[in-house]
Amino acid sequence: MKKLYLIALLPFLLGACLGYKELPVEYDYSYKGNFKKYKTFDIMRPMGLNDTTMVNEAVEKSIVSRMKFLGYKQSETRPHLIIGFKMYTDSLRFNGYDQPEIEEWIKGQKEDEKYDARKINLRTGTLLIQFFDRRQNRSIWQGYATTLYGSINFNNERHLRNAVISILDKYRFMAEGFAEGQVAAQADDLD
Repeated sequence: MKKLYLIALLPFLLGACLGYKELPVEYDYSYKGNFKKYKTFDIMRPMGLNDTTMVNEAVEKSIVSRMKFLGYKQSETRPHLIIGFKMYTDSLRFNGYDQPEIEEWIKGQKEDEKYDARKINLRTGTLLIQFFDRRQNRSIWQGYATTLYGSINFNNERHLRNAVISILDKYRFMAEGFAEGQVAAQADDLD
C-alpha cells in the first residue's frame, strides 16, 4: 500500500520540482553591510501615489517566506532590514558593480575594497529586490533577475515566485543567532 501511495505522489513531487526554473541573477552589495548582524525585517511600502510596480502580494509573500526560512522575524517596529522591490516593465540601463562573491568578501570584510562600477542593460520584465539597513539608512544588497528569452510575466504568480526565489538564493545570510538556535533545538530533540 505504501508503494502505491509513493507512486501516486511521484508525479506531483516531480511537477513541483520542475515548476522552478532558476533565472539569471546579478547582485551587488555594500561593503558597509553588517550581514551577520541582522535579525528582523519588514517590507517597504510606497508612500503617496500608489505605485503598482512596488506592490504585489505574490512577491511580498515570497520574500516574507524566504526571510522567515532564513530565521528573520518580520517586525513593523524598527526592523534591521527594510526590503523593497520594483518590477520594471521597460528595459533600462542600471548601475551595478563588479565585486567578489559576497561569501568570499565576508571572510575578510574589507570595507576599503574598491567598487568597480559597470552599466548593466536590463531587459523588459526585470524584478529588482533591495535590502536597506534601517540604522545606516543605506542600501546594502540588491539583486535583479530577468529571463534570458523574454520578460518575467508580472501577471503570473508562478513566474513572480520563481523570480523572487532566484534572486534571494543569492542572499545566503541567516538571521543573527538563528543557526545557533537551530543546533540547540536539534540537540534538545536528541535528548
